[in-house]
Amino acid sequence: QVQLVESGGGLVQPGGSLRLSCAASGFTFSRSTMNWYRQPPGKEREVVAGIASGSIITNYADSVKGRFTISRDNAKNTVYLQMNSLKPEDTALYYCNTFLGGVAYWGQGTQVTISS
Repeated sequence: QVQLVESGGGLVQPGGSLRLSCAASGFTFSRSTMNWYRQPPGKEREVVAGIASGSIITNYADSVKGRFTISRDNAKNTVYLQMNSLKPEDTALYYCNTFLGGVAYWGQGTQVTISS
């Protein structure tokens, strides 16, 4: 059974940092592209970043380039999202995601709130 469990969210002031983690199980993590999405209040879910299985290829939404870094530890079946220089507009529910056989799998999400 595929499971994705996010952690690391919280309330931080603008300019602060957070590191999100997503622990994966139930599939061959090392061979799977992993993604982070977010859903701001009242808006649709949007992709934030993705990382290929070999960790060499990464992609970012324009809104987070230069501030967020996605990484993975295949030995721990975990993907991370380091978020720096956080802005109020980064406030959202952040989800871990992977696609297996054309099916999308999601974690339960972790809330990130940026506010002074």
